[in-house]
This record gives sequence, structure tokens and C-alpha cells, in this order.
Amino acid sequence: MTEASSPAVLCLASASPRRRELLASIGVAAEVRPVDIDESPLAGERPEAYVVRLARDKAVAGGRLTTLPTLGSDTAVVCDGRILGKPADRAEAAAMLRLLSGRAHEVLTAVAVTGPAGLLDACVATRVCMRRIDEREMAAYWATGEPADKAGGYAIQGLAAIFVERIEGSHSAVVGLPLFETARLLERQGVPLWHAVGNAV
Repeated sequence: MTEASSPAVLCLASASPRRRELLASIGVAAEVRPVDIDESPLAGERPEAYVVRLARDKAVAGGRLTTLPTLGSDTAVVCDGRILGKPADRAEAAAMLRLLSGRAHEVLTAVAVTGPAGLLDACVATRVCMRRIDEREMAAYWATGEPADKAGGYAIQGLAAIFVERIEGSHSAVVGLPLFETARLLERQGVPLWHAVGNAV
């Protein structure tokens, strides 16, 4: 699957529509080849090491399926040193929002790209400050269906934007892909930017 009618210049080892849209926003047409890897944290593994490892593993696994440079990425919501994954149910989603309510937390996003320059990676940390969220809002937000498959139980680019007072760092990284760092990695791998909009650089 490629963006519009432009030929793919990159393989995206992720099923995330947000990452595909972010790549398209900088004119990078990607073929989507999701990979299935074990995403369980290792014993004693720090959050930054965790997201970098998963991004690298996804890029390598996806690279086996294509001759194109391949991008893997992973995002983790971290609060009090704890990685918050996707909530299993309403109760867990509410527990996550209670933990994040009225305070700051960190979102870590790692990106890795395979290609002629080898396996390159970067990791970006963004501080997200949330206002207080009451129980009624938590229940109403769960009912929308949005938080069910989101790390930390919320989507900054979606309905949960009203909970976020401010961020310090990269907005695109919180959505799923740090575009500044990603563009630099892609350029080092010879992947043209703006290609899908007819202005390859």
C-alpha cells in the first residue's frame, strides 16, 4: 500500500495510520508492512532503552520483507518511571487517566531506519502537562472508543486534546513520529523528502 499514486520510497514497519499520515505530511510515500514482534519489556529495562529496542527490532524485521529502506517506531507513555501501555479495559483506562490527571508525564518515541547507512535510530522525549480530568469526563472519553488502542489511554491528536494544557518538546513525537529527527535519519539513508508532492530534494 502506498501513499496516493507516488511510488514508495520507504517501507513502514507499522500498521499505525498516524505514522503513515505523518510521513505523508513530509512527502514520503511508504509501503506499509506491519511486523509482529514481542513488545514485552525486559527485566529492569529502562523506558528509553525499551522504545529504542522495539523501534530497531521493527525496522530490522520489516527490512527483511522489502528492498526499500525501512522505518520502525515505538511510542511509550511514561509516568513515575512506569510504562503505560494500551488499556485492557475501561477500568484500566480510567486508572491511567487518574494517574496522568493534573500533572506532567513523559512521552518517549523512538524511530529507527535501515538502509545503505546501516541501522540508524533516534529517541525523543516530550513532556506533556495535563489538566485535572474528572470521573465523568473519563467515562465519557472511554465511551468514544478512542482510548482503547492508545498507549497511556489517550490520543493527543484526537478528542483528548482538550485535556492537554501544554507540551514541552515535539508534538509529532507524541502523535507517533518525531518528524525533525525522522527527516534527518531518512536523508542519511538517501530517502527523498517531499517526493510524494512532486518536489524531491
